[in-house]
Formats: sequence, structure tokens, C-alpha cells
Amino acid sequence: MTTLAAPALPAGLIDRLRRARSVAALTGAGVSAESGVPTFRDAQTGLWAKFDPQELATPSAFARNPKFVWDWYASRRERVAQAKPNPGHLALAAIERRVDEFLLVTQNVDGLHQAAGSVNVVELHGNIRRVKCSRGCGVVATWDDPRPDEPPRCAACGAFLRPDVVWFEEMLPPAALEQAEDGACRCEILLVVGTAAEVYPAAALPGAARRHGAIVVEINPQPTALSADVDHVLRGPAGVVLPALVAAAWPPP
Repeated sequence: MTTLAAPALPAGLIDRLRRARSVAALTGAGVSAESGVPTFRDAQTGLWAKFDPQELATPSAFARNPKFVWDWYASRRERVAQAKPNPGHLALAAIERRVDEFLLVTQNVDGLHQAAGSVNVVELHGNIRRVKCSRGCGVVATWDDPRPDEPPRCAACGAFLRPDVVWFEEMLPPAALEQAEDGACRCEILLVVGTAAEVYPAAALPGAARRHGAIVVEINPQPTALSADVDHVLRGPAGVVLPALVAAAWPPP
């Protein structure tokens, strides 16, 4: 295993990335933090600091007090709306344009990867910019009204709409998880960016990739529990390391 500070990059990794036909990435909160998007717990400031996450992000909490939970997510949505993709997001979109097969699996809910130009994105935890029917009738829609007086109602069945994100007590979307697992098993290189990869089932993806012969690369400013089990550790923020990786693998003419 090599551990290097960005932008010093191992030539062997650069060569493999340049020749790879299939690349996948697993991203977490660290990528979006560089765009000013706070993590779930970091966002619990001011009024929200005194509340337990179980009071803000569970189906039972929404059933008890839908407006309270809706207002919490409205405040988060306002923060996300102000954020812009950073160089890390843009570099991942650039890699996608340069390889035959690319899959970006994200644990983030802010939609910044798509805003940066990434196309083949699997959102394991949903997207805060969308709403869905809380009764499960299948209605899903984008939402841009920042603060209605009360949670909006589903046009199909009249139930409250809720944020289209995965809450505590809920399973990951089966189709998204299946696509993520398939991508991990098919890729030649897996980039694990801005996440400690400690929460399952997403945490199982790096191991699955290695078992199927992929090179696993961790990109993170801090050591994580995953660091000892990857092929390369590139120590630094995604917004620094990823652009350097792209420039080294595909230097401009």
C-alpha cells in the first residue's frame, strides 16, 4: 500500500487509470463539505442543536409532527440550494467522460454530482431536492418552494409529501444498492472519496471491489478504518487530489 500526500501520485496508479475501461467511485460527506454543505450532524445548529436525530429523521418522527420535520429539511434544502460543485465534483465528472464505463455511487443527498455534470449516478440515500408521497403511492417530484406553511400534499392520494431521502429505520433503495454492488464488482478501479466507509451496506463496496480484482483508492484528508485495507491512500481533500489525478492521467495537450 502506498500513502502519499497530494498531488504526488504513483505512476502505476496513473497508468492503470488511464488504461481502465471501467471505473467506479463511492463518495461521502467529505466531498460536499468542500462546497460548504454541512453533514447531517453539523447542520444541527441554532434551533436544531438541541434535538436528537431520531426526532428529525425517522418515519415515526414525521408521523408525529410532519411540519417540524419538514421545516428541518426545508432549512437544509436552503443551504444545499446555495452550494456549488467544487473541483472534486467536477473532476469526477471529467473521469466519467474519459472512460468507457463509469458509475458514481454517492451517500450524499445534495445533487451536486449531477450539477457538476456526472450522469451515471446512484444515490444510495436519496436526494433532498426531491419529495415523495409519505404513504408510498409512488409519487416522486422535484421541490423548489423553500418554506410552505405546512408540508405539501400528494396530488394523487392527499397524504403529506416528505423529503425523498433515506431516514433512520429505513432500508436503502434495493435497486440503488443492487446497482452499486454490481458496479463495485465490475470496476477495475474504485475511488473511495470523502467517506470513512463505516456504515453498511455501503461500507461493503470497497471489499467487494477488491475481491473482484479492482484497485481500491482512498482519497481523504484523514485516516479512516478503511485506510489499511486499500491499495493506495491519497491523503488530501477531494478538491485537490481528484483534479491532480485527472491532470496526471489525461494531461492537457
